[in-house]
Amino acid sequence: MKLIGISGSIVGSKTRATVEKVLTNIKTYLPEAEVELVDLKDYQLDFCDGRYYMDYEGDTKALIHKVMEADGYIIGTPIFQASIPGTLKNMFDLLPVDAMMNKPAGLVATAGSSKHHLVVEHQLKPILAYMKAMVLPQYVFVEEQYFNEKKEITNGEMLYRLEKLAEEVVDMGGRIGKTSC
Repeated sequence: MKLIGISGSIVGSKTRATVEKVLTNIKTYLPEAEVELVDLKDYQLDFCDGRYYMDYEGDTKALIHKVMEADGYIIGTPIFQASIPGTLKNMFDLLPVDAMMNKPAGLVATAGSSKHHLVVEHQLKPILAYMKAMVLPQYVFVEEQYFNEKKEITNGEMLYRLEKLAEEVVDMGGRIGKTSC
């Protein structure tokens, strides 16, 4: 089982830390799983310009292939101005519509305020549904207050929810038959 965790921003570190925590939990739950962190700040992505997805080169082509070859996803997004970052949306726009078809996707979001908790429901889930990903119904929303000064999550409930998310992505992958556990 190959799972990638996508940190969907080019700024900040809390989303990356949250995605990394879920990937660590996946390795604990299923040691033989292959996990990889894809931090969008490490890629120089082209803007989607309508080209056929195979015509992109460099980091853009490499990322498209990583996403398409994965068996499942942990997708992390910060919430900026009541929206997902344009960097993450651009990544989705670069992919063919069936790139994530029938693959499990667990979602995490970080934000400075609870006022943004519905962004996942109104923006991220519809994009992934359109791409035919098998989106877990429950996601983890981690507010600023749950991080310490080292950008580590310290809240027990949040840590538990991140553990459950890891288990559910692995379990869903096994149930839909796209992965072998």
